[in-house]
Amino acid sequence: MTPHMSITTIDRDDAVRCRRALTEEQTASLAATDGWSHVDKDQVHRDWHDLYLEIAAAITAGAQPDDEAVQELIGRHYAIASRFYAPSRDAYLGMALLYGEDDKMREWHDSYHPRMVEFLGTAMLRYANTRL
Repeated sequence: MTPHMSITTIDRDDAVRCRRALTEEQTASLAATDGWSHVDKDQVHRDWHDLYLEIAAAITAGAQPDDEAVQELIGRHYAIASRFYAPSRDAYLGMALLYGEDDKMREWHDSYHPRMVEFLGTAMLRYANTRL
């Protein structure tokens, strides 16, 4: 995978591996933490809400997924996700794929901006390829 490709064009075998990593890591984490009982889920949702408002504003302003300011926002996204468990590079990409493939996840994310899932997925791919 190259840093400039879109999450929607990820290689099929890579996508399978990433989906599997997400499932395996989440399952192990859920079991080890009594269903993520250590996480303040209300705070996580507030933090993601605030972050997605910032990302939506960046999209509207013409930002690109690989812009440094966007990558800093994605670093915050990864940090929020890491309150549950620190996803591996593959699991983080699996999360990006999930956002686009699960209808409810897509609808929720795209409620912030009609291009949120596409933009977020590509930004997450860049982040994973350069920082994880």
